[in-house]
This record gives sequence, C-alpha cells and structure tokens, in this order.
Amino acid sequence: MTDKTPKLLFDALCAIGSAQDFVGGCTLANYTADKMRRSAVERQLEILGEACSRLVKLEPALVGSVTNLKLAIDLRNRIIHGYDAVDDEIVYRTVTDDLDALKVEFTQLLAERGWAI
Repeated sequence: MTDKTPKLLFDALCAIGSAQDFVGGCTLANYTADKMRRSAVERQLEILGEACSRLVKLEPALVGSVTNLKLAIDLRNRIIHGYDAVDDEIVYRTVTDDLDALKVEFTQLLAERGWAI
C-alpha cells in the first residue's frame, strides 16, 4: 500500500456517504425532478470514480478483489464523458442498491491499515 492509498479510500468513502445522504429518503421520481440533487449526486460519483481509478493505478490487485470498484470507475466515465446519456434511474439505483458493498470493503481496507472511520 502506498502513502496515498488511505487518503483515496477515505475520499471514496466520503463521496459514497454524501451521495447516499443526498438520495436518502428521496423517491426516484423526486430524485429525477430535482436538478440540484442530481447534480450533487453525480459530482460525488465523479469523485468516487476518480478515487477508485487512482486506487487501481496504485494497487492494480484491488480491481479483482473489491466489489463494484469497476462499476464506480465506469459510472464516473459515463457521467463525465457521456453526460448527455446519463440515466437518472441507473444513477439512483446505483446509489441506493450498489454502494453499500463498496463502502463496507473500503472501510475494511482502511481498518486493515490502521485507519478508523
């Protein structure tokens, strides 16, 4: 593990937490109708995906061992490069259904390295 790895894991965890907070208690219909909320969530997913991309460059083995790591990177790329084809339902479902596993694994990786959240 490099010196940068814990910071990237922490940044990713913060982005996951923020995205989940922004969507928490919000229905898909409310999410879709709220431009500011969608923008905030997409920004957090960009941060998450960028942190994951940097993690993979530092520690390539993480790609095969961390659930949904590639999903986070791919979603970031879609939001940034395919902004006009972002599907609000996919973003919403990703935040509500898919990020918990990544959060658990990143928290565990940090704990293994002596960092507590």
